[in-house]
Formats: sequence, C-alpha cells, structure tokens
Amino acid sequence: MRHSKTLIPTLKEVPADAEIRSHQLLVRAGYIRQTASGIYSLLPLGNKVLKNVEKIVHEEMEKIGAVEMLMPALQPSELWKETGRWNSYGRELMRLNDRHDREFALGATHEEVTTSLIADEVKSYKKLPLSVYQIQTKYRDEKRPRFGLLRGREFVMKDAYSFHTSQESLDEAYQKFYTAYQNIFSRCGLNFRAVIADSGAMGGKDTHEFMALSEVGEDTIAYSDSSDFAANIEMASVHLDYPENTEAMQELEIVDTPGYKTMEQVSQFLHEPLEKGIKSLLFKVDERFVLVLSRGDHEINDIKLKHALEAFDVELASQEEASQLFGAEVGSIGPVSVPDEIEVIADHAVAVMKNAYCGTNENDKHYKNANPDRDFNISSFHDLRFIKEGDPSPDGQGTIQFAKGIEVGQVFKLGTFYAEKLGASYLNEQGKQETMTMGCYGVGVSRTIAAIVEQYNDENGIKWPKEITPYQVHLIAVNPKNDEQSELAEEIYQQLEANNISVLYDDRKERPGVKFADSDLIGLPVRVTVGKKAADGYVECKLRENGEQEDLHLSDLLPKLHAMFN
Repeated sequence: MRHSKTLIPTLKEVPADAEIRSHQLLVRAGYIRQTASGIYSLLPLGNKVLKNVEKIVHEEMEKIGAVEMLMPALQPSELWKETGRWNSYGRELMRLNDRHDREFALGATHEEVTTSLIADEVKSYKKLPLSVYQIQTKYRDEKRPRFGLLRGREFVMKDAYSFHTSQESLDEAYQKFYTAYQNIFSRCGLNFRAVIADSGAMGGKDTHEFMALSEVGEDTIAYSDSSDFAANIEMASVHLDYPENTEAMQELEIVDTPGYKTMEQVSQFLHEPLEKGIKSLLFKVDERFVLVLSRGDHEINDIKLKHALEAFDVELASQEEASQLFGAEVGSIGPVSVPDEIEVIADHAVAVMKNAYCGTNENDKHYKNANPDRDFNISSFHDLRFIKEGDPSPDGQGTIQFAKGIEVGQVFKLGTFYAEKLGASYLNEQGKQETMTMGCYGVGVSRTIAAIVEQYNDENGIKWPKEITPYQVHLIAVNPKNDEQSELAEEIYQQLEANNISVLYDDRKERPGVKFADSDLIGLPVRVTVGKKAADGYVECKLRENGEQEDLHLSDLLPKLHAMFN
C-alpha cells in the first residue's frame, strides 16, 4: 500500500483524554479515532491489525472443530426475560424499543440467542457435541468508558458456545478451548497467564480468565512464586492454618471511642494492632441480612461470600438499613447481641481470636476483650477474605505474589442453566429427552489489540509482533525527487508485493525526519530505507524490535525478509 493512497493521520501531541500508553499510541499513530465516549472507528491500519487477530482466532477455532456463524446484534427482550437476565444483567445492557414499542437489547453477549437457536435446530444426540462461534461487535453501556479499546461501550468480541450430552464431553471441549486460547494469545505475542476466575453474570462455576500482564490492568492476579498457580484475586482461596491463641480470656468491657469509626481509627485510638480487631460488615444477601466478621487487617471478598452462601446477589447494606436493624451507624456495628433474624458468619481467622475489640451496636463505643462463643455466636466459618501477598499459595507451593492484568479472554462451564430456561434438549439413544449442558468461551478481539500495544512499545511508538502487524515492511524513499532513490524504491515495492510480503510504501513528499518519526510511531517490524546508496543498489534494513540495522544489497533483501517472516 502506498502511504499517499491510504488514511494514516498521525499526531505529534498526546491526546488530552488518553490516560494509558496504548490509547495514546493507537490515536497518535493513526489506528483509531473516537466517535463518541467509548466508541471508536478503526482506521485502515487499525482494521488490518484487527483482521490479523481475527485470522489467528479463525485458525485456532478451525483446529478444534468449532464452526463459525453470525447472529444478530439486536436481540428480543423475551429471550433475556426467559433466563431472568433482562433485570439482573444490570444497566450495562443497552435496551431500546422499536416503532411497535417492542423491547430489544443490543447484544452484550449471546447465550440466549445461541441457546434458543440450538434448541430449535438440534433435537438428537447424534448432532452433539457441537461448538459454534462468531466474531461480532458487542455493546455494553459502561458507566465510565476509559483506556481506549480496553474499556469501551462498543467492541469486537469472539464468542463461542458448546453443547453437550454429558459433563465429560463438556470437560473435553473446555480443555480444547483452553488450549486454543493459549495458542491464540501466544501467537499474538502476549505475555499472559491463565487464572482461576469468577463467572459473574455469565453463570456457571468452572472458569478461567486469560490475563495479559500489564501495570494498567484493572484486575489483580494472585500467583505463586514457585508454581504455575494463578487466580484472579477474587477467586484465590486462602489455605492457612491459623495458630491456636493460648491467651487467657479477659473480662468484656466497653470503652468510649468518640468519632472513631474505621478499624484503622479505632486501632490507633486503642493502641491495639489491626489484627486484634473484629471487622463487622452487614450484607444484604438476596432478600436477607447477614453479618459478616473478619479480622481487622483482612478485607471481606464479596465474591467468596456469594459462593459460600450460594447467593444470587450480594451487596453491602445501606446506612439506613444498618441503623434500622442495629440502632447504630455502620462503623459501630458488632457481633454481640445481634438481632435474632440476622445470621452471623465469619472468616476462618476469627475462630482463633481472643480478647478482640469490636463494635457495640451503639454509636461512639467499642467492646474490648470480646471472644467468640463466650460473648457472641457464629453460625458458620468460611474462607471469606481476600488473599494477601506473602500468604501460602493454595497449591502448597511457594507464596503468593500480586501482578496486574488485562483480561483478554475467558472460558466458562455454564452447565444446564441456559438450556433449561430456553428448552435446549435432545433425544438420547433410548429416545428419552434430556437437557443439554453448555460451555461458553470469549476473546476480546479489539481489547487484545490494546493489550499487545501495552506490552510492545517504547518512547518512540508501537513495536508490533510479526503475526499482528498491519504490514511487515515499512519502505521509505528518503528523497522521492531523486530518480535513483525513487526508481529503486519502486522496484523494491513491486518485488515485495509480488512475493507476498506486505509493505507500506511511504511515497509522500515529506521531510526524512517526519517519515522516520512516523515509521517508529506506526511500529512495523522492518524498515527498509532507500537513501544515498541507491545508485549502488544498497538499502538500509532496520528492525523495529531492537533497533538493529544493516546495509543490504537489493539481491540480498528478499531472502533476508523471507527468513524473517517465514
């Protein structure tokens, strides 16, 4: 492609609203432009990168026997109401009405549509297992779109769905998709980890996220420093035997704590360590209230709480609800003399606590020397806290470290939830009707582009991996007005095109400094510069990855490039 014939609007200045490196570079290098908040146009270079990621996805899906289809982005509300997600999915679901006032949603995901389709078309065990996928634009009304392609309201996603007659068949497909995703992200050049995760609004229990390691990632990964264990911090279990506390019980007493409400404030006021305090948080779990206790230096993990209580919805109670039930503000709530209708549960660490301080259910007062069993009752103990750096790894190997990650893919075992709701059943070998079991698998295609740029850049611009780059070679004629340079550059351009080496030919009548700066910014793997040695048939070949450069004769250029890219 000739630069003069395409659209590559590079910018010298960093856009004011671009907070992270990938957003800055993709805008500056002319890959994307914002149309509205969280909505971007992919310009020619950006679209070519997208198609390269899609090509990798297609190839890896083909290897595991998944077949491509395309489903509508506009989805009738009836399907979502059948699964209960029309109300539960939340405000991120973009809803609209047609001229007949019929309700629709713009597809945030396609479990309902796919399951309904398969329910209508597949009736026999002979057609199962079946895996289908699509690459399509998705829509989610993010409260705060940010970071360019990393958190948008419109984005490109590969979503796949598998249908099975047994758990064993689902397990097999899950592993195939897991391996395919490893291949996809490896081929994209990403430094990533597959981590144990929560399925959230998708449903199901077994799930892994694929995280591209990056300091701008919004997810925290807990990983072992001595093994392959990795999990989203929300899902990392705590395997810690808390030592028995042999301290003698002291008499329970009330102390005034005027204006002190947080654990840190009370700890400093009482001159007691945080781990000596009991944190009491009131949660609304589905339609009931539960008081959840943890050690003062620990944080309650609401995802673990949700799983422990097998709940659908978990949220902190409001100040008004706490006051109505306990007669005290949130910071003064405690486990002693709890109303009978409220269940009290605790993290395992609380079981061995002695002579702790905690709220009294009276404003501006706290107990000292509170002890489980003697002073208050706990109905059950669970792993409810967030894991901490330095904790033992759940697999028993090494200790936990933290890293930030960008989620680029996720695989789920959905089970029978959607199939039951939407009537996806089949006749087994005995002619008996049974419910299908399902898996779901997603890749954030446009998000992957941003993750790659976060990992592959320097102070001058992007450094594309070879399988993702929009063009393999950036060809520059230093002085197009020089006949020898322009003729040699034209000859090289024609040769590269004829040999299936993709090339962006900068044929603009611009200053060399502008061309070189744009070349570094755009970030193609190889730059071939036709300059003063053109009369002798020599060019400069420079690698964007490491800056290595050498002069090559025209006769050696093609073999060199073929070796690089093949």
